[in-house]
Amino acid sequence: MTQIARVLIIAGSDSGGGAGIQADIKTATVLGAYAMTAITAVTVQDTTGVHAFHTVPPDIVAGQIRVVLSDIGADAIKTGMMASAEIVETVVGALASYAAIPLVVDTVMIAKGGSSLVDDSGVEAMKRLLIPRATLITPNAPEAARLTGLEVETQDDLVRAGKKLMEQGARAVLVKGGHLAGDHVTDVLVDSTGVHLFRTRRIETTSTHGTGCTLATAIAAGLAQGLSLEDAVARARNYLQDALRGGLALGRGTGPLNHMHAIPPYEA
Repeated sequence: MTQIARVLIIAGSDSGGGAGIQADIKTATVLGAYAMTAITAVTVQDTTGVHAFHTVPPDIVAGQIRVVLSDIGADAIKTGMMASAEIVETVVGALASYAAIPLVVDTVMIAKGGSSLVDDSGVEAMKRLLIPRATLITPNAPEAARLTGLEVETQDDLVRAGKKLMEQGARAVLVKGGHLAGDHVTDVLVDSTGVHLFRTRRIETTSTHGTGCTLATAIAAGLAQGLSLEDAVARARNYLQDALRGGLALGRGTGPLNHMHAIPPYEA
């Protein structure tokens, strides 16, 4: 029988399909991994923003994680939207017996349209409980600033924030530079071996919804498949670049990536 790398995604649902669990499933599938999910929140969301969200009861979140890991197992885990401290505590508790499985934490705080997706106590719980457990965290510049209290506006700031997050307990940090100005985008990976820069030309597109979710899940898929952290980041960035180039003209706001760019249409 076919063996396949397994990725458990613990995150919120995006009704518009561009980010969250929906983007995660598409990404893992296209990259050849088997996606499983534990949904932490249901958002009322389209390309113009998040209009409302409902947090899933903690016992249901824990139950999803428990049954999937006990039955199917996982080769990597990725977390996304954690709306409250209670959800963070629940997730960390549910994963306590699975410390050997690589964990990629996407430190989701603000939706593309500007809506807050986690309260202050949730951010503090992330810093205290979730980040030290992670194999890798993937904050963008504003998230890194909120987590460290530093200004993050230049490439040197990305490095400084990554090192500060390592001091705060992270095992590895990918600080994403997409929010910084310039013709190129530089992401900075800081780990126990030093600082690694990933630089690519910026792709001009309005279809950028779901970039953070997509990148983190693509990295998790790579780790599940046995890639080194650097190689998983490099492949994930290449996949994201192609998805941005093929961005979809859908909706009236920030359009979604084309997660399926590598798959030709099915013909019966």
